[in-house]
Amino acid sequence: MVVWINGAFSAGKTSAARELIDLIPNSTFYDPELIGAGLRQLLPHKRLAEVDDYQDLPIWRRLVVDTAAALLAEVGGSLVVPMTLLRQEYRDEIFGALASRRIPVCHVLLSTDETILRRRIAAREESPDDPETSGRVRQWAFAHIEPYRAALPWLTADAYVVDADELTPAQTASRIADAVRTGAVGNCGIVQTPAPTAETLAAGVLLFDDADRVLLVDPTYKPGWEFPGGVVESGEAPAHAGMREVAEEIGIELDRVPALLVVDWEPPRPPAYGGLRLIFDGGRLDSAQAERLLLPGAELRGWRFVTEKEAAGLLPPNRFERLRWALRARERSVVLNLEAGVPVG
Repeated sequence: MVVWINGAFSAGKTSAARELIDLIPNSTFYDPELIGAGLRQLLPHKRLAEVDDYQDLPIWRRLVVDTAAALLAEVGGSLVVPMTLLRQEYRDEIFGALASRRIPVCHVLLSTDETILRRRIAAREESPDDPETSGRVRQWAFAHIEPYRAALPWLTADAYVVDADELTPAQTASRIADAVRTGAVGNCGIVQTPAPTAETLAAGVLLFDDADRVLLVDPTYKPGWEFPGGVVESGEAPAHAGMREVAEEIGIELDRVPALLVVDWEPPRPPAYGGLRLIFDGGRLDSAQAERLLLPGAELRGWRFVTEKEAAGLLPPNRFERLRWALRARERSVVLNLEAGVPVG
């Protein structure tokens, strides 16, 4: 198990976490800040200069998960993790990857009044012998108050909230330990499919509305939007896999087998293995079907119908290219069917 203590910078996460390991049996303190410090030594300066925050580095998010899994394999028990996560997609990615390794996450938010928070930041001395470093840390914390405020709607909806304004670190830790012990803080519901160990075959399905806009879904476990669909299981026909995934993800039962539009091979880019990617034409959803769209699982945050231009700003480049190929193939298919006098659905 991972007890992830979230909150604004200078909310008291680290102090509470150090107290908490004495209250949760067989628990270990794990600070992902160490991953960031290591990457500053390992990565080329050119790569580091491309981001303002090491959390924006995919390797940091990946190593946070891999290190947590390795630590738990080594010492067992639970990990107590004090780490600010203000970007929902990063929370989704990290918590989902932990869940795929069967590591449950209890998400706790230390809530702090802004006046108190600013007072704590102003008094913070990160390095008493290095005023310049302490000043940079204070500046960083002040700059992230607004992003913290902006993240509060999803943070408070997702995490177990502890009002830490009037609590000492020991009292805060006691509140968290009680919540974990009683189950008041439940396991995060974000689930990610297990990481592949070889090339995969995946089937995506394009669905359209009456205005010929295409349906995209927003996964909780990876960045960027996606088409409904997923990995084809062993012995499963790819088109049927697409139909199954559409039913599981958005609650729509397709009444016909979708037609194949695109076959693409995605090269391996470690740690991803790549593999074949198939795109099928699921046809048009009428207004009644669109109104029945559901998100029954924990893997998707939202859905929307978009134009090709709008899709360019939502899909990662490789997925957008597949969409473009699929739309052109669909247009040609419609023209051929019309010329042949075949009704087009």
